[in-house]
Amino acid sequence: MSDPFQTTVEQAATLLRAGQLCAFPTETVYGLGADATNPDAVLAIYETKGRPRFNPLIVHCADLAMAERLATFSPLARQLAHSFWPGPLSIVLPLRAGHGLTDIVTAGLDTVALRVPDHPLALDLLRAADRPLAAPSANPSGKLSPTTAEQVHRGFDGKVPVLDGGPCKAGVESTILAVDGDRLVQLRAGALSRQQIEDATGRRVELAEAGAAIAAPGMLLSHYAPNAGLRLNTTPMPGEAYLAFGPLAPHNSLVRNLSEAGDLHEAARNLFSMLHELDAMGAQMIAVAPIPETGLGEAINDRLKRAAAPRA
Repeated sequence: MSDPFQTTVEQAATLLRAGQLCAFPTETVYGLGADATNPDAVLAIYETKGRPRFNPLIVHCADLAMAERLATFSPLARQLAHSFWPGPLSIVLPLRAGHGLTDIVTAGLDTVALRVPDHPLALDLLRAADRPLAAPSANPSGKLSPTTAEQVHRGFDGKVPVLDGGPCKAGVESTILAVDGDRLVQLRAGALSRQQIEDATGRRVELAEAGAAIAAPGMLLSHYAPNAGLRLNTTPMPGEAYLAFGPLAPHNSLVRNLSEAGDLHEAARNLFSMLHELDAMGAQMIAVAPIPETGLGEAINDRLKRAAAPRA
């Protein structure tokens, strides 16, 4: 396949059924897909990304029926699925007997994170492949998540085929929620806010304790990092690039504004792409404006804090 951007759904499905990797679009970010029932294929994800083996993967399903063959859904979990699937919510549930997933996907845990993506090409691919797909973000481990096919191509030096579905509309990864009886615990903030979940269920969403054992993707302290260093909640010093938010940002070549209107949805959509752009300009340090800790601001700040953490 000479041109990774000319990959079709049928070609991508053929690759995946044959145990190979193929990146594909979702509404959140691009995923690096593999057959979740094939241990060699899933191992190739870890090897290609350089991902720690103790970090589990999200499994993408074509619909709720496929997901229910893999995990046991409580009434509360099924309510969440009916409310938010397809969409940017990954639900961590107990594995069902005979699920067929390779244990490399779950990092040996007795639970699995499942979601149904809200992107027509992703759903077409899942139906064509006719199997669940493990798909972490399609980037080298710890680096910025890709929101375009070109970023995937660049991140892996053109070595991974890409099903091009255009820019991702959400721009940050899915929210990960554990369902424990009647409790809802957010393991990772994401494109679906806690408030939206609480409004739909009438239940409070708890936060995972700091330092909790890794039970889902995105819980590593250092993650989503550009090559440049980051300074958060500040203004730029001479020579620094600036990732701004709101209407008062200066305009020059080393400035990108997540949203001049102060729109958190626009900011989330632009976050990784603008960090990619500043990185490509050779910035050594990026100052980041304060982002409100409300709604999607929680997910944006989560990604920024992990990007700014000391590198593992």
